[in-house]
Amino acid sequence: MIYDIRHVTTYEYENPVSFARCTLRLEPRSGGGQELISHSVEIRPRPAERNVRRDFFGALTESIVIEAAHRNLRIDSRSRVSVSRQPRPRDAASPPWESVRDIAFEATSLGPASPVGYVFASPLVPVLRPVSAYAASSFPPGAGVLKGAVDLMHRIRNQFRYDAKATVISTPLNEVFDKRHGVCQDFAHVMIAGLRGLGLPAAYVSGYLRTIPPAGQPRLQGADATHAWVSLWCGAELGWVDLDPTNDLLIGNDHIVLAVGRDFSDVSPVDGIIVGSPKQKLGVAVDVQLVE
Repeated sequence: MIYDIRHVTTYEYENPVSFARCTLRLEPRSGGGQELISHSVEIRPRPAERNVRRDFFGALTESIVIEAAHRNLRIDSRSRVSVSRQPRPRDAASPPWESVRDIAFEATSLGPASPVGYVFASPLVPVLRPVSAYAASSFPPGAGVLKGAVDLMHRIRNQFRYDAKATVISTPLNEVFDKRHGVCQDFAHVMIAGLRGLGLPAAYVSGYLRTIPPAGQPRLQGADATHAWVSLWCGAELGWVDLDPTNDLLIGNDHIVLAVGRDFSDVSPVDGIIVGSPKQKLGVAVDVQLVE
């Protein structure tokens, strides 16, 4: 499947901004059944500087500096991606979760794909005793690690309510867990916290999800949004397996990976600092079109 993705981010400022420095993570990844065909980013006003590098996790990260005074900033990212992956069955055999935990802690590599980098707390995902206890009921002694993760994913999908107004990205994890309301980023963070509380390596995945309109209705451009899910290391043989707790499924060809990190703070598509305006209005529109 080939997708054309357009991701437009706009900022409107109350007062003129004299200086802005932003970090962009808008290039979809290649690998894991996904291949980037093309990618471009148009920025208005035009930056005085644009520098590109790969971050620790392998994401292409672009740093921009805007020195011209402006009240509006528009970042228009366009990508074409080919996706061809075979979804794993929910009941696929996997090693006992305790052995996966023990092997992860014995890892000798400290590279971005090493499981040991994803077993500890991170800035937005503290390890909390109530969340660990919640996850533990999905992992009885000797249970397969994937079976336990699928059960945990299913429980989050059924016991947490999707509510776009309930949280912002800075809402603490304990508040999300107590209220059982939130959005995909919150559900991913909760699941990651529960898995790490058991010593299991879990990463945060940022990306896109193709939406399919109801029968007989046209697809709305810009109706898609960035999405988030969880990648769990299931041992050396199975490797990393991606699970989507918002939709209770293992990812397939409708998911497009943008970036991977420990939590949202590692993969935010756009972040940075500005000088000159105390208030701003953010707009994000994402369009995922199936080409063939």
